[in-house]
Amino acid sequence: MSTLEITENKAATTQHTPTQISGSKAVLEALLSEGVDTVFGYPGGAIMPIYDALYDYTDRLKHILVRHEQGGIHAAQGYARTSGRTGVVFATSGPGATNLVTGLADAMIDSNPIVCVTGQVFASLLGTDAFQETDVINITAPVTKWNYQVTDATEIPAALAKAFYIASTGRPGPVLIDITKNAQLQLFDYFGYEKCNHVRSYRPAPQVRKEYVEQAAALINSAKKPFVLFGQGIILGKAEEEFKAFIEKTGIPSAATVMGLSALPTDHKLHVGMLGMHGNYAPNVMTNECDVLIAIGMRFDDRVTGRLDKYAKQAKVIHLDIDPAEIDKNVQTTVPVWGDCKESLPMLTELVNAADHSAWLEQFRELEKEEIKEVIQNELHPQTDIMTMGEVIHVLNELTGGDAIITTDVGQHQMVTCRYAKFNNSKSNVTSGGLGTMGFGLPAAIGAWYGAPEKTVVAIIGDGGIQMTIQELGTIMQFGAKVKIMILNNEFLGMVRQWQQLFHDKRYSFVNITSPDFVAVAKGYYIDGQKISERKDLRNALKTMIDHDGAYLLEVMVGKENNVFPMVAQGTSVSEIRLK
Repeated sequence: MSTLEITENKAATTQHTPTQISGSKAVLEALLSEGVDTVFGYPGGAIMPIYDALYDYTDRLKHILVRHEQGGIHAAQGYARTSGRTGVVFATSGPGATNLVTGLADAMIDSNPIVCVTGQVFASLLGTDAFQETDVINITAPVTKWNYQVTDATEIPAALAKAFYIASTGRPGPVLIDITKNAQLQLFDYFGYEKCNHVRSYRPAPQVRKEYVEQAAALINSAKKPFVLFGQGIILGKAEEEFKAFIEKTGIPSAATVMGLSALPTDHKLHVGMLGMHGNYAPNVMTNECDVLIAIGMRFDDRVTGRLDKYAKQAKVIHLDIDPAEIDKNVQTTVPVWGDCKESLPMLTELVNAADHSAWLEQFRELEKEEIKEVIQNELHPQTDIMTMGEVIHVLNELTGGDAIITTDVGQHQMVTCRYAKFNNSKSNVTSGGLGTMGFGLPAAIGAWYGAPEKTVVAIIGDGGIQMTIQELGTIMQFGAKVKIMILNNEFLGMVRQWQQLFHDKRYSFVNITSPDFVAVAKGYYIDGQKISERKDLRNALKTMIDHDGAYLLEVMVGKENNVFPMVAQGTSVSEIRLK
């Protein structure tokens, strides 16, 4: 039990007189105590006792039967991203558990709080290669924040309390609890549920050291060309207002990572666009022009930095992050500020001088004009008969006003959406950032809708990605998530094809993908839809999709060999970004 050592404060659910309950029931009582209302899952032999107990909890817990465990965990990610709460997934042993691995890896790198409960064979059978037995603990150790195997029911309340605490605090992430079948069936004396608020050796919210904040403020106050890079840490820290106060006081141009999009409204006067390989021209070029680089809640991944030995060498770097492992990992900092940005940003705002950097900001706007002329104008307002992905997103913005939640899959459509979608509200951009998981878009949209059912949720997906998890249309059919599915079909695996065109002499090796009649497939799942291929039909088709009461699938045929620019080629500096 040492690994489950927790707790000082007793929660209100603690009771003095025990009651006899099963391990399975203890799992569900834990979920209710943690405020869980929705679970995504798929039953099987080793988790059957939990599902048997669930039969009596359907009035308190909503269970969404997905069509594949990967769909279940991506849905839980979508739910976590739009609700700001912990997503929960059930899966059985063996293939059920291993089908979660891709989603666990995705949630780990993108910091999504997820609790996975997997069934396991009887403890007496562990290590015997029993039917549907896998060593799920060792398999998932590299892609979870914490995992634990329960073989005795008495451990269940403490294990789940610790799971929820670890998943949701500090830098969030996925946690997996593997429960053997005997522990699920076992009756034990239940004394109630105690939430976890302390784990020895785990510091989720480190104390912000004022001397480092003072050093950061001094650098910012002396800067002539300061530049802010912000990531998802602002959203996870619920520090959107604190961030806005900081940049508005200092007047510093600010650029988002893919995961940071929506933390600041797209049309904010200091928002200068998106960083990275297919980001905007100005923020990439200016990274190598600024004198102080302030990174807030982002991790300097390779898509943002390009070639590291040519990245911001002229700048002093300030890095605010809750995860000490990210500080100095890729980019050497001048001043590290370890802590929760909800706490560190107000401290910094208090110490910085009110400033006007409008001349410096204007340099960004001048480069922006160049990008508009060379790239954006043709993408949003093409002069040919061929529709572009950008103009589809542009019309969508006009119809939703920037208030929709947009989920994307991975590929060209993802980069185009991230570049051109308008976000007014935080937690509106749901995409697979660090892992780049094709198949993410549809199940994530289902979860996103359950996390924010009052919002319009639009899933933008390519013709490749949709075919990886298209079976989740069955989940929509059965449970009624009102998801708008827009397939941008270019009849290619577009991003791979773009690289093959630019770097492999147009040797298009296995990127031609043949697709079914997506509208007919949707209708097979009793979901309405239509397909369009001409510009004159675009606005009405999008309006029909958005106004439809329920799920809807719209397939839009777009240019086959259109490319996403600007582009920072691998192995080059961000300042070498190509406009064409």
